[in-house]
Amino acid sequence: MTKKQKKILLRLVISAVLTVIAAILPLDGAWRLAIFILPYLVIGYDILLSAVRGIISLQPFDENLLFQSIAVGKSRRSIAELMELRPDCANLLDADGGVRTVSPEEVRIGDTVRVRPGERIPLDGTVIAGVSSLDTSALTGESLPRDIGEGSEVQSGCVNVSAVIDIRVTSVYGESTAAKILDLVENAAARKSKSERFISKFARYYTPAVCISALLLATVPPLIGAFFGDGGEWSTWIYRALSFLVISCPCALVISIPMTFFAAIGSAGSCGILIKGSDSLERLASAKCAVFDKTGTLTEGVFEVSSVNAVSI
Repeated sequence: MTKKQKKILLRLVISAVLTVIAAILPLDGAWRLAIFILPYLVIGYDILLSAVRGIISLQPFDENLLFQSIAVGKSRRSIAELMELRPDCANLLDADGGVRTVSPEEVRIGDTVRVRPGERIPLDGTVIAGVSSLDTSALTGESLPRDIGEGSEVQSGCVNVSAVIDIRVTSVYGESTAAKILDLVENAAARKSKSERFISKFARYYTPAVCISALLLATVPPLIGAFFGDGGEWSTWIYRALSFLVISCPCALVISIPMTFFAAIGSAGSCGILIKGSDSLERLASAKCAVFDKTGTLTEGVFEVSSVNAVSI
């Protein structure tokens, strides 16, 4: 579990505890509302900050206003898992010679990590002890192992094949080769296709229309009712406005197209194909042929016994 995931889990736990406390405390009115708002702020402050930044940049109404960011986060995590480039842990060597298993994000430049046979190199660095060979196919598509020894530069995401090696880290995880590749794929949605640009433009007009309509629904009927002397029924119309806002939420429409492209990019990533963005994926739909230049790109170059046939002599 990464630091970011740990922080999110901690926020979920704190928010849940605060919600239970708020439900138990015998408070009414504004105090009860205030104590229920507190867990909401703990779990959703980052979304509120994004909304504030949108308002400051004069773009308050877009598909992100009513966007279910959990879907994006889940898709990005699935891509990272499918890519199998990100190591789960790193074996950090202490000053006394001991080995601790830590998250790659906790390793600093100059630290020494030990990589055993079959393990994936967690961070970019220089080999300071050991001689081995690396499977670099995940990064380069090259099927032949690469021999390394003391002084060799190695990249994160490669698999150590034959022997234990010690590596002096030369970059933090966020700047490592594997992290940059994953970031490229995970943020491919930034390069939008024509379909996504259209739906974003649509949401830019649809979302404010829905919000303004909900606001009018919440205020105009009660004001008219108050004018004619029936009390206004503010609570009823506010509830109806909120229901209208939920029903009219364009999440399904706005999310469906980006998520379709995102799922396709993630599926391609699981096959070792890196697609730079949705626009590139859309252009691939009209491709008629593909040309490959070497083994490891089209074929794996890994041989295995398919059958054993006994022959009597």
